Amino acid sequence: MADTTPDGDTMFEHAACALMTTAADGLVLRANGTACNWLGYSRDELVGKIRLRDLLPVGARLFFNTHCQPILQVQGSVAEIQVDIRNRLQERLPMLINIVRHREDDRIVDHWALFKASDRRAYERELLAARKAAEAAETELKKLNEQLSAADRRKDEFLATLSHELRNPLAPMRSALDVFKLRAGRDGQGGEGRLLQVFDRQLRHMTRLVDDLMEVSRITQGRMQLRRAPVELSALVRSAAQDMADTMKAARHSLRLFVEDGPVMVDGDATRLAQVVVNLLTNAAKYTPDGGLIELHLACHPDLAEIRVRDNGIGIPAPALATVFEMFSQLESALERAKGGLGIGLALVRGIVELHGGSIRAESEGPQRGSTFIVTLPLAAGAVCPAEAAPEQAAPRAVRVMVVDDNQDAAETLAMALELFACEVVVAHSGAQALELVGVADPALALLDIGLPDMNGYELARRLRHLPGGASRTLIATTGWGQQKDRERAFDAGFDHHLTKPIDFELIKPLLRKAAAP
Repeated sequence: MADTTPDGDTMFEHAACALMTTAADGLVLRANGTACNWLGYSRDELVGKIRLRDLLPVGARLFFNTHCQPILQVQGSVAEIQVDIRNRLQERLPMLINIVRHREDDRIVDHWALFKASDRRAYERELLAARKAAEAAETELKKLNEQLSAADRRKDEFLATLSHELRNPLAPMRSALDVFKLRAGRDGQGGEGRLLQVFDRQLRHMTRLVDDLMEVSRITQGRMQLRRAPVELSALVRSAAQDMADTMKAARHSLRLFVEDGPVMVDGDATRLAQVVVNLLTNAAKYTPDGGLIELHLACHPDLAEIRVRDNGIGIPAPALATVFEMFSQLESALERAKGGLGIGLALVRGIVELHGGSIRAESEGPQRGSTFIVTLPLAAGAVCPAEAAPEQAAPRAVRVMVVDDNQDAAETLAMALELFACEVVVAHSGAQALELVGVADPALALLDIGLPDMNGYELARRLRHLPGGASRTLIATTGWGQQKDRERAFDAGFDHHLTKPIDFELIKPLLRKAAAP
């Protein structure tokens, strides 16, 4: 079957498909070697001897006569017709056929191109199987993605709820500690004073952990809102360093400040930016062995303010520099330290800095070579920081205060702290009781819990505002829910201030002074 065509057309002879020329009645006039090999006939047996339609099974022949022939006569070609053709052994070969009709001299000839369809069918089966597998994988991936999204939502909800629930027991503890501190200061009890300082540091540390949980949850959900104003970073950085003095002293660290003298102004949220500096200093203190050296730098550049916190602590391996700001990221060397923390502090810092349009990066020469964290913030063009009045040490006169909280421990300890600050305090444990007492006590300031048994604090605030003297009364919301939407809801209900439990008594003092002012 390896005959050679008279004209020696190699391309025609060895084409990848069967090529044939037939007369109008289907008689084979010419066939290439591929056609002869596939059909099992020699060229002499095929050419001039066999009509191609005779190789078609009955059904294919009927289809050819009723469909292909009329189309050939009208448009002169048919394409991609799939039929079976019988070879010499009467085996069916699935073929994909293209036919083009031409007129040569005084006769009509058809040029046939036949392609084996068996491989195509196998390919189609594989393609169909692959498509089904891909669709199944996509469905499974979508299902897993939905499960991960749901788990992520539940995680954020859990963090927010956990923070709220932890704040409830922290609130009376904070108030009780403030009472003990005030009494210890008056009675001159030095030994107890030192114990109270330990208690105070640990309670503040626990409160910061709870706050960090809440804040990082807000950032991951895109709910953190900044209260922007011109902020002078020099004073803010020095204040943050002062807040960390006890922590540094307890670890015998030396904290050195290199702070720009002139005002370094940025447009930002002072509370959040202070949180950034405190967290970075806390991080440095944790991961520096006792007796270490920590430096806090503030520099002003043409367009940027730069804060650097440098330590000579455990350092960071090079591969970890890119992941140290990720949520719950912890170095193995850090986990070995008892004060390793939750691994959310740096993630929180990065989130706050980026919300301010700034950036943060970490540098380290490796393990045991110390670390440097660099924060850059855009300067506020032309911003002026208003001068702040020096805080007074005590209210000029007694202030009548009403504390409303269904948690008796929280209400009584807060009342005790207020009384030691020369306040006249009345306590209520429900909204109805508060409405009964307010007319008699006529408080200038009221601290209202939101989760009351009979009515929530928002409704109570609205009712207090409508009572005689309600417009001038200072209303403070005290709650474990501290998200921005909670603050906005409190202000909409008529509150003047929103404090998150556990309440730091230092935050109440300026409000008492303001309420006591003539």
